[in-house]
Amino acid sequence: MSSSISILFVDDDLQILRSTAEWLGSYGHSVRPARSKAEADSILKAEAIDLAFVDLRLGPESGMDVLRLIKESFPEIPVVMLSGLASIEDAMEAVKNGAADFLTKPLMDDKVLEIINSLNLKGQKEEKTPSLNGRASSAEVSNPILTPADLLEVQPSAPKLQGIIGSDSSLQGISEVVDRIADTRMTVLITGESGTGKSLLARAIHQASSRRDAPFVEVACGALPETLIESELFGHEAGAFTGAVSKKIGRFLQADGGTIFLDEIGTASPALQIKLLRVLQDFEFEPVGGTKTQRVNTRVILATNEDLTEAVASGRFRQDLFYRINVINLELPPLRRRVADIPRLAQFFLEKTRIECHRDVRGFRPETLALLQNYTWPGNVRELQNVVERVVLLGSSPWILPQDLPPHLREDFQESEAALELDFTGASGARNSLKNSLNVPERQIILNALEANQWSRNLTAESLGINRTTLYKKMKKFQLI
Repeated sequence: MSSSISILFVDDDLQILRSTAEWLGSYGHSVRPARSKAEADSILKAEAIDLAFVDLRLGPESGMDVLRLIKESFPEIPVVMLSGLASIEDAMEAVKNGAADFLTKPLMDDKVLEIINSLNLKGQKEEKTPSLNGRASSAEVSNPILTPADLLEVQPSAPKLQGIIGSDSSLQGISEVVDRIADTRMTVLITGESGTGKSLLARAIHQASSRRDAPFVEVACGALPETLIESELFGHEAGAFTGAVSKKIGRFLQADGGTIFLDEIGTASPALQIKLLRVLQDFEFEPVGGTKTQRVNTRVILATNEDLTEAVASGRFRQDLFYRINVINLELPPLRRRVADIPRLAQFFLEKTRIECHRDVRGFRPETLALLQNYTWPGNVRELQNVVERVVLLGSSPWILPQDLPPHLREDFQESEAALELDFTGASGARNSLKNSLNVPERQIILNALEANQWSRNLTAESLGINRTTLYKKMKKFQLI
């Protein structure tokens, strides 16, 4: 874990100050809370501060004034600006005035820790020049050049997963495995529901390897007729079958020296499974209608949204082939288990669509993001991308509002909200609020999660798929603190 640092956290929300101080304190850091410019100034004059987080809006005051105060009087302190309703203009102004970074709220825990750890890493690797107050000189604190996408936190946090966005712990685990196996020839099986990004992960593995400059060949096994898939994979000789008027080079040979990605492998026929077993064992095969054995140096990555263990049990998939391909199994989580990643993904797709379609759209209102995070996303990331593209193209204001979302996202939320306002009469004749009745199981769920995690709010929030601020508010609502 990184060494302890002293952090000034300026926000007018007392609950956020308390929960953040407790959370960062669990990592050994000292957090000094302030709710105004005057309080921040008093702390800065009295104590040595290593890093400051400042909310853009502090009641009647502006966080920009706190930023200017720090940069004028304590230029060596890096400042990270925060806002729940930020625009590109706000972010640009903050960077222009000396902010080292700009984060949108609710804060992503991993992003905050990443900033703190990068500060510690900088202090460990660089020889600092002492100043009058013992801090590093201002020359050591550089303000990065940020793109609009950087300012709105749309960059991936898993370093080895090029093209995959998110800070979910499961993605971090996958990234670590990719780091270890990227340059090996090990066969990789990627599993997960449709739309979770299996193709993107396969490409990320290829890009992380020394084969990145060689071909990456993708084959959707389920989209090819059974009569043609062997020819597509292994090629054929002229006259091998009706319509084969010339020789064809197969996908395995096209991927020689690189990577072949076999998607929807669970749909492979028994005949193809036998041939694949030999290829994966010896990396050699004969084209359809040919007798000359061809050898390839190809990395094989496979993917499926099926349960292959069930397919093996039912006899639809060969057990020996399953053991052969299940060397390294990477399971991508569904989007409903990555609730904290939804704002970042949504903003990424918004920026991409805005640029491609020349639309003047800045971002999502907090209530819109709440709707996105409350939806279960059966189509996963692919469905989210489609929804965002639709609202960017059809929206009429600079900010995406709840009414801009497709009806099924709004209706589910509206129905649940309306239900909470209903009253009903129980068997005893007592008039009870349905909202209160529904709160009972929610309180018990949170209580069980807290007890299972030894009352650690950080672990409990992660297990429930909510952020720490939301957990704190619910604990207060249900009198659990």
